[in-house]
Amino acid sequence: MKRLGILYPPCGAESEYYYYGEGLSAEVRIALIGVRIFGDSDEHAPEYLNRTAEIDNLALSARAMKKLQPDAVVWACTSGSFIGGLEHARGQITALSSILGCPATSTSLAFVAALEHLAIDNVSVLASYPERTASKFISFLAQCGIDTCNYECLAINSGPVAANLDQGSVSSICRALAVPDEAALLIPDTAIPAMHWIAPLERELDRPVLTANQVSLWETARLANVIPEHPIPGRLCVT
Repeated sequence: MKRLGILYPPCGAESEYYYYGEGLSAEVRIALIGVRIFGDSDEHAPEYLNRTAEIDNLALSARAMKKLQPDAVVWACTSGSFIGGLEHARGQITALSSILGCPATSTSLAFVAALEHLAIDNVSVLASYPERTASKFISFLAQCGIDTCNYECLAINSGPVAANLDQGSVSSICRALAVPDEAALLIPDTAIPAMHWIAPLERELDRPVLTANQVSLWETARLANVIPEHPIPGRLCVT
């Protein structure tokens, strides 16, 4: 058995981790534990994200996860992993790995790993966040050597609200973004249940589409040495 540990800020797309994660292989089990978040309905504001992203805050949930002995763990919050920049993101996973005694990653770092795997360093971004927060993600990508060609900011203040986005409206926004040749489209909020949108968006745009929960599961499974029987949707997972 391979247990994938998911540290997740409720409430949004938790079901994707069970449906697609345990669908990877008969040997995979998902252990999802919530992380305390701050800001209530304004949780995407940088000042609250900085509190959510504190290593001591993540450690509370990591210690609860430890009894389950995961084979790998992900801090499955894009904004809560990019908000402090690259070095803080690395510090988060170093702390999680130390507490849990297993490999660790975060959604932001998983995006970077996925782009490296696909040999892509140019992206378009559909960000659910307010502009102040979306700009922090663009800066994080730049720190990692990734150029953002264009982006759309939806100015949504919390994950539970972002979870209500629908495929039709997202498809329209993505078409308007006009993702350049040899670039990928990133949808970076783990609250958005976008996994089943990936295949139709890739067909429509003829570009790789990377979503937060997709890259989180993909990288965590790789760290746990899972051999997928049924890959996660998307070009990432068949390349």
